[in-house]
Amino acid sequence: MALPTSVNSQVTDSVTQANLENLGLAPAASMGNLMQATAQALANAAHKATVAQQQANILAQATTAKGVEMIYAAGSKPG
Repeated sequence: MALPTSVNSQVTDSVTQANLENLGLAPAASMGNLMQATAQALANAAHKATVAQQQANILAQATTAKGVEMIYAAGSKPG
């Protein structure tokens, strides 16, 4: 244990205040981390949904083009 001098009490107070500040900021920091991770996950989900929709549209376009090609080809065959 430190001897009770004016310098030692100032050092003790400084360290105590720093420790209390860390304890006081911990809940806010952890909530900030949680919100940031949640926002990132939601952004990833939205991006994935957008990419899936784009791929579905490309597939639908290709299917429609092939179907139209087959219809035109069927009409041009000599029967």
